[in-house]
Amino acid sequence: MLSRKHFSSLNLFIFGGVLSFFCTNQPIYSGAAEAWQFGFQSPATPLMEGIINFHNHIMFFMFGVGVFVIWLLGRCLILYNENVNTAKIDNFTHATLVEIVWTIVPALILVVIAVPSFALLYSMDEMLDPAVTLKVVGHQWYWSYEYSDYEHISENGLNINFDSYMIEEADLVDGSFQLRLLEVDNRVVLPIKTHIRVLVTAADVLHSWAVPSFGVKVDACPGRLNQTTLFIKQAGTFYGQCSELCGTNHGFMPICVEAVSISDYLDWLASKSNS
Repeated sequence: MLSRKHFSSLNLFIFGGVLSFFCTNQPIYSGAAEAWQFGFQSPATPLMEGIINFHNHIMFFMFGVGVFVIWLLGRCLILYNENVNTAKIDNFTHATLVEIVWTIVPALILVVIAVPSFALLYSMDEMLDPAVTLKVVGHQWYWSYEYSDYEHISENGLNINFDSYMIEEADLVDGSFQLRLLEVDNRVVLPIKTHIRVLVTAADVLHSWAVPSFGVKVDACPGRLNQTTLFIKQAGTFYGQCSELCGTNHGFMPICVEAVSISDYLDWLASKSNS
């Protein structure tokens, strides 16, 4: 029999689980990995949605091919075991029909897999007329950001640029939603439902600007300017990390993007122009 104490503990456990569920689904965690997560993060851009759909499309064929290969290997091991199949041995050197089948069928499977990928590859390289341009520069070991579209806002010109460093674990605020090894002192602020162009380069060595929820991973190469496009569909805070081995502190230069409504973005720009 369960005592009242056990029921109280059970209620506390259920309440904690429900609270954890709702807390982890707040926008602040919309772009952060969860403990023991094996799948993709929640998509925040049409590009990432396309990547997830294409992954599921490929997994259908991978599962079928994998099951067939395992079945074929098992059947060969059982039927052609020297201890079992000693009376009759198939000695043949050519099987024209089999060779035709195992050439045509994989080719058809590859065609079915490849055709849906064309639209995805095209969308990854497509560059629409952007409303916002963000320049990203990788350093050892931090990121620099520059908004160069707003020089006409003030008389002297508004050129928003800042460095973004990881907040040390000892400096994290207790009770806040700041994530260890992912929180930065200056977040990138971008508007939602807006076409954004991201220019990526590096000042010293190779880096890579990657945000999993956006489906974006762009190499930052010294002397080279790479670009990608973003169209963020929902507000929230999205985290990423440098994905190119760049030295000792490679694992300590996170990326933090805060996606806000257009009105909040304009307010942020106004605050920058007044500062």
